[in-house]
Amino acid sequence: MKVGPVAGELDGKVAVVTGGASGIGRATAELFVEEGAKVVVADVDADRGQELAERLGPATAFRQTDVADAEQVQDLVDFAVGAFGGLHVMFNNAGIPSSFSRFLENDLSDLDRVMAVNLFGVMVGSRCAARHMAAHGGGSIINTTSIGALTGGALPLVYRVSKSAVIQFSQSIAIDLAEFEIRVNCVAPGHIPTGITNYDLGPVIERTQPLQRIGDPVDVANAVLFLAGERSAQITGIVMPVDGGTTAGPPVPKGRKRAVPEGGGGRGG
Repeated sequence: MKVGPVAGELDGKVAVVTGGASGIGRATAELFVEEGAKVVVADVDADRGQELAERLGPATAFRQTDVADAEQVQDLVDFAVGAFGGLHVMFNNAGIPSSFSRFLENDLSDLDRVMAVNLFGVMVGSRCAARHMAAHGGGSIINTTSIGALTGGALPLVYRVSKSAVIQFSQSIAIDLAEFEIRVNCVAPGHIPTGITNYDLGPVIERTQPLQRIGDPVDVANAVLFLAGERSAQITGIVMPVDGGTTAGPPVPKGRKRAVPEGGGGRGG
């Protein structure tokens, strides 16, 4: 389908955004509403979630949800369908950090909870949404992974493991659900300031990110919007880094950067 450069990319669509009360989820919910969608914001933080839904108006509803609880996730999907008449986009974004302890000192006490939220929550959210979508013409599922799943690194161990599993899961069900016109893709944010960013971004960006600007949750939201709408109708099973080029490689060292050439002219193609 050809889509022109107009607003309202999600007109007539219903979306669920988990982890929607803050950070990337909040920015995405705001953008989805701006682009015409009806949105159910899901989060464990009832105060912030309800505040956001009230601010965004009648196109938005809030449902307090712990994505690690399968019954609550099914209730969330049922609520979205009942409130707005369907479900076309599922953004499984809720996530929590893990310990930065080195492996030999890591007691793995956070393993169960991190995997329950970051992986099981994505799995059960995808399943609940897909069961509805399969019976109603398809849809788009977008799952949040991380550049920590795409690059090497020792820390944070359990978080990296959970986000790596999200990629394999998403690509597996992208194949399994294609016959129902359900597309499944991942976004992989990198060095985006959110509530779970518990390290100093400045030095990390300077050493590892070719684009030296500090990203914003809306940068990720724009990628999610693309994967949610008809512009990505032929795309499934991919992982889209939103990372300023980090996964491509480190920036050129300062001492080796070139001066901008004078003139710089040339005929365009």
